[in-house]
Formats: sequence, structure tokens, C-alpha cells
Amino acid sequence: MRTKLKLGFDNYSIRALGWKAPRLLDYAGRLKVDTILLSDLDVYESHGEPYLRELRARADDLGIEVQAGMLSICPGSILFSNRHGTAEEQLKLTIRIARILGSSVARCVLGHVDDRRSKGGLEARMAETVKVLRRLRAYALDSGVKIAVENHAGDMQAWELITLIEEAGRDFVGATMDAGNATWALEDPLQNLEALGPYALTTGIRDSAVWETDGGAVLQWTAMGAGRVNWKRYFTRFAGLCPGAPVQLETISGRPIPIPYLRDEFWEAYPKVRPGEFAKFLKLVKGGKPRRAFEPPKGAGARSAEERFQKAQLERSIRYCKEVLGLGLKR
Repeated sequence: MRTKLKLGFDNYSIRALGWKAPRLLDYAGRLKVDTILLSDLDVYESHGEPYLRELRARADDLGIEVQAGMLSICPGSILFSNRHGTAEEQLKLTIRIARILGSSVARCVLGHVDDRRSKGGLEARMAETVKVLRRLRAYALDSGVKIAVENHAGDMQAWELITLIEEAGRDFVGATMDAGNATWALEDPLQNLEALGPYALTTGIRDSAVWETDGGAVLQWTAMGAGRVNWKRYFTRFAGLCPGAPVQLETISGRPIPIPYLRDEFWEAYPKVRPGEFAKFLKLVKGGKPRRAFEPPKGAGARSAEERFQKAQLERSIRYCKEVLGLGLKR
């Protein structure tokens, strides 16, 4: 079965290789994908307009749609870095890059699950993020670029991200819907899709394995088709809710993440979790089987082993999406 959903990947999937944008574009061309999300500001050799226009021309020649992004725009987040300027300056730069590259979105994030335990909690970090977004409203609208905030690293559940988007302004802000990060935030990816789908401008897609432990559960992301998510059901619904959003694979396999929800102190960071939604996450956990974490060999071969593993996980996922799910416009 073929779909009309575009298929691509986030360059973070093969982060160990350290490739810059031109080489990533050539690789995307060889993989015959439709899109690529360049999700950080360091992937470019220059932020100058001549370089970016050359990059766009190269992407056009390859028939690849480029999306641009950055990491945290929340000044109070543990993930925020001022290496490229203030939050506003970095987001403005990302919007500018997006405009030159022909990207309709500028992807960014609030932060990390640990921000839930920061001073003022997640609500304070959301308020800071909304302020940054509103300051860039006119620039984004003038640039014809929408800002796509991601549910990232367990920071926000779907309803929290929707609250942020609505408070900032849906006329210029939408979502980067990440199915893998949904499980980190105690959500079933299909439940996350139902809520965030209508807001999705782009995505971050990977499979999730979750299983029970004495303290609660462990999450470990996998290649597509190797986890617990029913992807045929997911993308049938995806096509109805957000058919214009590309499927951007962001494989981050082999990394176990404890979710100790049986410990009382865990819930200090999640005071407003909705019981019905958590029950759906628990259903995903039940019946899951433990997976072995990826451990590269020690010594000189560690880096090359990590590189091979990341490429293999991404390429396996692309094949699964094309051959089993019918995703992508190219064959």
C-alpha cells in the first residue's frame, strides 16, 4: 500500500558521523528520501546567505525538501545554550535560515524532562518559552515561516504543548510531533497523535520498546518496526490528521531510559498527569520485553562502531517505512 506521506530523516539520527549539511544532502539523495530536517545550527558551515542559497540549490537538484531547526529557545531550560546568542537571536537566525532554504518551518524545543523539577516547574519554563515566541511573531509571519515546537526529551505531554501553542498563537506556532518522546512523557504514541496531529507541522518518528521493572518501566527506542507501536494504525490516522507533515525519522536506538513511576517522588514532576492517558501508556508497557542496550566496544573502535550502528538503524527504518508502510514519494 502506497501513501502520499513524505519520508525523510532528522540529521540527529546519524549524529556520530558529524556530517555537515552538504554531505547530509548527498546521503539523503542516495537514500531516495523526500525530506531532511537539519535540526541544529552547527550543521551548517556558514550561516551566510550565499552558502545557504547554494545549499538550497543543491537540495532542489536532488529533489529534497529541507526543513530547518535548532534546540532550546527557553532561557531557563537546562538545555539552553547562549553560544549562538539569546533565545530570541537564535530563533530569529533559525527563521532566517529556514526562509533562505525554503523551509516552511523552524523547529525548536523547550527543553528536557528535568525542567519539570526546576524552579517554578514546567509551567514557568512554558511561560518563558511563550514570551520568546511572541517576540518573534511579526518576524515569523513576515518570513512566511511557522515555528514548530517539539515535545522533547520528556519535557511536555501533548496537552501541555497544545497549551503552549495556543497561548503563543496558532497563527505562527505549531508542533514538531515526536512519537518517541511521547513515550518518555508517559504517553502512548497513538494518544499523542490524536491530540497533537492537528497541530503538527513536522515530526520526529522512531519506535519505542517499553517494559516493566521493579521501579516502574524502562523505555528504549528502536528502529522502526522493532518496538511496540502499531505503525500501520498510526499512519492511517496520521494521514487523516496531518497529511501535509513529513515523516521525519529520528532514530535514537539502544539507549535505555528509566521511568520509575512506582516511586512516590517521581510524581513530583508530573502533578497534572491525566489518569486515562497514563492508563494507555501502561497498556503499552504491559507485555513489553526487555531489550539489550547498545554498547560500543571500548577503545579505538568505539566511534566507528557507533557510526555504523546509527546508520544501520536509520537505513533499516527507511526500508521498513517504504516497504512495509508504503511511506515516501520516491522508490
